[in-house]
Amino acid sequence: MTIQRSSAEENQSGKASKSSNKNSQKSKSGRWLWFWVGMSGIAMVSATAGALLAVSLTSTPLQQAQLSPQEEAVFDSDRISGGGLRFSELTRPVNLLVMGMSVLPPDVQNPPTETQNLGYLPQVNSFDGLADVMLLLKFDPDTKKVAMLSIPRDTRTEIEGYGVKKINATNVEGGPALSAKTVSNLLGGVGIDRYVRINVLGVAKLIDALGGVTVFVPKDMKYQDDSQHLYINLKAGKQHLNGDQVLQLLRFRHDELGDIGRIQRQQMVMRALMDQALNPATVAQLPKVLDVVKEHIDTNLTVEELVALVGFGVRTNRSNMQMLMLPGRFSEKTEYDASYWLPNRDNIAKLMAQHFGLESEQGQQIIDPASLRVAIQDSTGGDRSNLRPLIRALEKAGYRNIYVSKPWGEPLEETHIVAQQGDGDSAESIRNTLGFGEVRVESTGNIGSDISIQVGQDWLQQKAIFDKSDNP
Repeated sequence: MTIQRSSAEENQSGKASKSSNKNSQKSKSGRWLWFWVGMSGIAMVSATAGALLAVSLTSTPLQQAQLSPQEEAVFDSDRISGGGLRFSELTRPVNLLVMGMSVLPPDVQNPPTETQNLGYLPQVNSFDGLADVMLLLKFDPDTKKVAMLSIPRDTRTEIEGYGVKKINATNVEGGPALSAKTVSNLLGGVGIDRYVRINVLGVAKLIDALGGVTVFVPKDMKYQDDSQHLYINLKAGKQHLNGDQVLQLLRFRHDELGDIGRIQRQQMVMRALMDQALNPATVAQLPKVLDVVKEHIDTNLTVEELVALVGFGVRTNRSNMQMLMLPGRFSEKTEYDASYWLPNRDNIAKLMAQHFGLESEQGQQIIDPASLRVAIQDSTGGDRSNLRPLIRALEKAGYRNIYVSKPWGEPLEETHIVAQQGDGDSAESIRNTLGFGEVRVESTGNIGSDISIQVGQDWLQQKAIFDKSDNP
């Protein structure tokens, strides 16, 4: 039997056919778009790798320290990048100890003749000073994550052969090898593959070579120390800082949080640099950047290994960049004759198991929401009554230890749910409870909290929904 189709059906069929063709074309064009994006990324990394190798053939070695065979044995000597054409590929997890060097008193009090009249520059190109900044970075191609653990310079710990001291003294006493050994002992025996030391002049030149960085200065900062040639004068607010200004932001420690405040600002700067620097245009400039700062860097990374780490960093999603801080507390004035950051061994073990792959005697634990300390930091400028529906929603979900902390100074469009102690799973659970916000594994929140909720403008859009759920 012949079935006659109406003109309406034919028109509909024609539209469907055209729609199908369009979708097919879009699908094909979409696949080609991602193909070319991928090819561009490969070309970019390859070009950068080639340029960096060219730099390596025409520049001084990156390693400026002379390590003895015993000192070299502290670090894992196995390859971290592929061979042949795969030289720019990271082939295994890598733990990298990064140290930012301060200045020895003789460098300031008795500067070399050629630098005596240069003001700030008596901070000479030295790697022998205290480690003012200490970071352990894990690049993990298996999980596609980068974890950065900040270790406060005032951390009280045992230094082999020198007794109990602040951890920043390790470099003065025994260079990068003793620093790596001490950090490993502090962190439950974690292996350390490579090290990088960069001095203060190198940090400033690195920032300038990257074109500066846009960051939020949390408050007015003014401080002067002629003995260190340290002059800080910054105004609060979001602004574009050059290298010297970033150093001022990072070195300021005259507030209630002292060195921990410095670590929080370090993480803010690193987050801003990641947002700005990990893009094709900036990556293409890396050979030039390396050429500018190479004299201020000492590392046992080869240029090929540096290429592999940079390439991995470029491809890592921002949400997989995790910034942690060594668990602990400030010492009381009555405890010691100096101020220390006292490490919490149990919490260190948990953090190292979760983020650095070390085995923990405690195993995987399920955190009871009632035990979590949840701080709320408002950035919207409203009064506390605006936060009540948010608090009630958390209480209904079983969170019992909730408190409103000092407001977050930077106005936020999107709420940040900060895993202050590195517990990203608990932060994600709060995000699922609320239904909005961005989870960040970093230590920029309230230091007494497990999770800090930095409330942004998106909360004002959600508030009416939460009000309705309270009053059905």
